Amino acid sequence: MRFAKGYILDMKKETYIKITGLIRDDERKIKLIRVVNRLLTGFVFLLYPLFLLLLLIQRNSFFIRAVLVPAISFVAVSVFRHILNVPRPYEKFEIAPAIEKETHGKSFPSRHVFSVFVIAMTIFYVYTNVGILLCIIGILLGIIRVIGGVHEPRDIIAGALIGILSGLVGFYLF
Repeated sequence: MRFAKGYILDMKKETYIKITGLIRDDERKIKLIRVVNRLLTGFVFLLYPLFLLLLLIQRNSFFIRAVLVPAISFVAVSVFRHILNVPRPYEKFEIAPAIEKETHGKSFPSRHVFSVFVIAMTIFYVYTNVGILLCIIGILLGIIRVIGGVHEPRDIIAGALIGILSGLVGFYLF
């Protein structure tokens, strides 16, 4: 493990180039990665407000927790990312990402993957099968964001684990 310059579990440039090489030289694959990234992200971020609306219509007492746990967790992860300010792979390795991104730093943990998993845990609490489906989507989104050049595997793993942990603590321990 390496803690220098604010990042942990440093990946070598050669390894990352090999991972992203699956699509880098094929414009059709790059377009596919971009479209799937948008579709998966959009699906989850459309499903969550619909889920909240359903809870509200049903006057389900879970509504408040379904809003607060993801919101508080999201703010905490955002602050943590800002403090660490880990460079993104395209900055660190000086490669062009397949997924259009101009953000500098704030790579660890992946907030996209975190969000999918905390939303998955929220919905899992009420609809188990939908929560499981969202976890699968979270895994796919994580893979796409690594191949797309905007995150390293450690960013994805940390985002998923923090999202799951936030849900477990927020919904099952409190």
